[in-house]
Amino acid sequence: MAEANTAATAMPQGTGYFAADSSLPFKTPDFSAISEDDYMPAFEQGMAIQQAEIQAIIDNPAAPTFENTIVALEKSGRMLGRVARVFFALTGSNTTDRLDEINTEISPKLTAHGDSITLNPELFSRVKAVYDNRAAMSMTREDAKLLEDTYEGMVHAGALLTEAERERVKAINSELSTLTTEFSQAARAAMNDTPVFFDSRSDLAGLSENDIQSAADLAAENGQPGKFAIALQNTTQQPLLPTMENRAAREKLFMASYHRADGRMDVDTRMLIAKIATLRAQKAALFGEPDWASYAMWDRMAEKPETALGFMEQMVPALAATQRREAAMLNEAIAADGGDFEVKPWDWYRYANKIKAERYDLDEDAVMEYFVLDKVLEDGVFHMAEELYGLTFERRTDLPVYHPDVWTYTVFDRDGSELGLFYFDPFQRPSKRGGAWMSNFVDQSDLWGTSPVIYNVLNIPKAPEGEVQLVSFDWVNTTFHEFGHALHGFFANQKYESLSGTATARDFVEYPSQVHEMWATWPSVLSNYAKHYETGETIPDEMIAKIEAAAKFNQGYDFGEVVEAALLDMKWGALSPEEAAAIDTPEKVDAFERRSLEELGLEIDLVPPRYRSTYFNHIFSSPSGYSAGYYSYLWTEMLDRDSRKWFRENGGLTRENGDHYRATVLSQGGTMDYFKMFENFAGRAPDVTPMLEARGLVAGDEQADSEVSDGPLPPRTTN
Repeated sequence: MAEANTAATAMPQGTGYFAADSSLPFKTPDFSAISEDDYMPAFEQGMAIQQAEIQAIIDNPAAPTFENTIVALEKSGRMLGRVARVFFALTGSNTTDRLDEINTEISPKLTAHGDSITLNPELFSRVKAVYDNRAAMSMTREDAKLLEDTYEGMVHAGALLTEAERERVKAINSELSTLTTEFSQAARAAMNDTPVFFDSRSDLAGLSENDIQSAADLAAENGQPGKFAIALQNTTQQPLLPTMENRAAREKLFMASYHRADGRMDVDTRMLIAKIATLRAQKAALFGEPDWASYAMWDRMAEKPETALGFMEQMVPALAATQRREAAMLNEAIAADGGDFEVKPWDWYRYANKIKAERYDLDEDAVMEYFVLDKVLEDGVFHMAEELYGLTFERRTDLPVYHPDVWTYTVFDRDGSELGLFYFDPFQRPSKRGGAWMSNFVDQSDLWGTSPVIYNVLNIPKAPEGEVQLVSFDWVNTTFHEFGHALHGFFANQKYESLSGTATARDFVEYPSQVHEMWATWPSVLSNYAKHYETGETIPDEMIAKIEAAAKFNQGYDFGEVVEAALLDMKWGALSPEEAAAIDTPEKVDAFERRSLEELGLEIDLVPPRYRSTYFNHIFSSPSGYSAGYYSYLWTEMLDRDSRKWFRENGGLTRENGDHYRATVLSQGGTMDYFKMFENFAGRAPDVTPMLEARGLVAGDEQADSEVSDGPLPPRTTN
């Protein structure tokens, strides 16, 4: 007892905002009470407190048990978790120069702090003692999974390495933390700080008056009044290209996107990439692995690089043929239009959209008139959640938000009880990185009695002041997708935070979100939210039929760019230390990327990857992230398409189906084997055939005109 009291007395105490849980509903952050000066002290105090908590576990004179070691470790770091969740939410969605400075300073410190825990030999000896005794212990399934993950996570971090090897791992981790943070900030600067300028209005012929005015405003904001500027967006392709009539202007915009961060302008991330790849390969070698991908995929559903590569490579021959066939079709359209050139990437969507419009008689601008953002969310996404799961939502304006454009809702469960809190941050801005994602301000945990506080972040171009906020159907799909992630978090029903909600493998976490895209065009959902912004008329059935038919068009590009990005990621992850070290100049980075893509056998000059290496944030902006994991969007589409088939065969949008999916998948978190989880839902193992049919790679009911269906959407991150 004396030792326990001494340990309690010696425990550091936090001060400042993050020292205790928020007093607001659901313990949600009080953004009105947080200043930028709060973060560094809170990080430092949070790390000191957790270090003391870890030392108390080590110093406990009692024999190691599940409670005094595994659960005690799970309970540690509460203050650090509070500050980290808020800080990294803001650096992603509403950063400032000061937050970026703090990020640069704190990231390697956090990495070193994490290593001091996972690589602590005294702590590991206690964890191992519990793990080795597991057969004699009585545990729940979740307890057993926490013990297994804790032990295997420490082994994967390096607990079984020699002391010298552990020190090398720490050094690599620290350097990777610094380099990936630098990459993230540089890639964001290359996108947000370098808009593409045009001299005359004629350069932007074909754009709407609103788009042209926005371009004029952006140029003026950047010190060039009288000119026009277009901000780059996340992916290689740019959304305004299809409507731009001036081919030279299209090429200028595309090439600015394609060459961002490769030294053509002020930003060059190539040597960062080379260093990151080398360090990752060196780290993998310390664990006896041949390459980074083999090391990184240890906890994935696919488990081995060969599984993921084989899964993707089986699609390449048919995909390459589709790309060549579509390119020939586009060249015919260009010639018919009087053009004397062959299709290039900056032409592809313009002429593909023309063919699509002719073939399916689909006017994209007319489609947008039926999709008003607040109705998409409240009458579409929320309506789906009510029909499928019995949820209801209440808008609230009493809670502080981190930006005026953020919307907040209380979420009520099927029995009327409060389930959690939802933040929706829809609009693009310079302080936000590209893409779309979901994460938590507060995690669900029965151990702490906490309910989920979840946010979705999108990058929808904001309508001019006073204009109705219309959105493209792509953004409609993305809104359903990201809320699928949110549902995965809201339905979490775990004791431990580290297994709660979306705390699953990278190649599983996108699956529930992708499934929820299917409801965007489900008739009863669509008729509830797709209303014309002027007349209130429900979107006509024939227009929906055209949208669904057109969605199966142009997959040589839509699917091809994602497959190329996923395979490029695996190529970077497959380097040995010697091979990575040989890529030691910017030019060699370019050459490796080019060679890797050429080896795929796809039409890479016509269909570049969705992300080139120099701005591939998924794989280079964090020490691990989606590296050797971008294939996840394709892998989880397999699960998604098979699940859509199950829903259609079992009555579609019903409470019975929703409750079943919630019970078998959405509420399980990371507590069980993922194949078993899917089998509990579908009654069988996953089948790749529905995906191959949907993608036009085998014949099936979803195929149309030998084209294939809609591709993966902008990704979510869990940083």
